[in-house]
Amino acid sequence: MMFERFTRDARDAVAGAVAQAVAAGSETVTEEHLLLSLLDRGALDALGVDRPALTADLEASRRRGGISKADEEALAGLGIDLSEIVSRIEETHGEGALSAPAPRRRGLGASLREALGRPEPKRRHFPFTQGARKTLEQALRITLGRKDPSIGTPHLLLALLTRPGTVSEVLADHGVTYATVETALAA
Repeated sequence: MMFERFTRDARDAVAGAVAQAVAAGSETVTEEHLLLSLLDRGALDALGVDRPALTADLEASRRRGGISKADEEALAGLGIDLSEIVSRIEETHGEGALSAPAPRRRGLGASLREALGRPEPKRRHFPFTQGARKTLEQALRITLGRKDPSIGTPHLLLALLTRPGTVSEVLADHGVTYATVETALAA
């Protein structure tokens, strides 16, 4: 029902987020996947965002297990060095251990298919995390509040900026704020 209000670009961005999740081997679609899809579609180009730098910062955040800089500072205030913890975890479990997708659950059906040499069927549905769902809902609220006729990629970007966490933090570090996106949307 809500998806019909999306522009073609916004629909492509959501589909691109699913593709990002698949490429990453993730079981769910996250806010990070939405951002990466928006980046791929050039939704931030008009804002002068350095794509490789933003992608690298997002990856660094993932390597920290999604812990925000504010959380890292709070831990440092308690004498806990997050960089040291990440290093130790990666020494033991491999680089990117905190960002690795959860292992897939394999039931009897998968084992039987494997024994028979039949491939696993392609998944048609990838669930969205609660944060990603709330982002889509927030995009609708923003669109309705602005009295815009449909939900576009700028609305998705605005919605990402309203959600606390690493995505909005990384965007802010690159000069992408709610105000700058709103200004671009008005232009």
